[in-house]
Amino acid sequence: MWYLYLLECRGGNTYAGITNDVLRRYAAHQAGKGARYTRANPPSAILGVQPFACRSSASRAEYQLKRKTPTQKRLWADTWPWPPEACSAE
Repeated sequence: MWYLYLLECRGGNTYAGITNDVLRRYAAHQAGKGARYTRANPPSAILGVQPFACRSSASRAEYQLKRKTPTQKRLWADTWPWPPEACSAE
């Protein structure tokens, strides 16, 4: 499985990426070993995660998510909450 994820970063900005292990990748971002953007703007939370069957599908979705406005990105995260159990809370 591959995952598209959206992070909340310093200053209220967001960062989108893909991975096959969300928690490992988040830990790398927090440790300053992730993307250049998250080294300068450390993440404070995982906002949303969407699963995909293959890397190419996740990459296409990442491209589309990165083109959205900040408000649209947060609406996307509401659709794919983290942790996944949050979507079945009711």
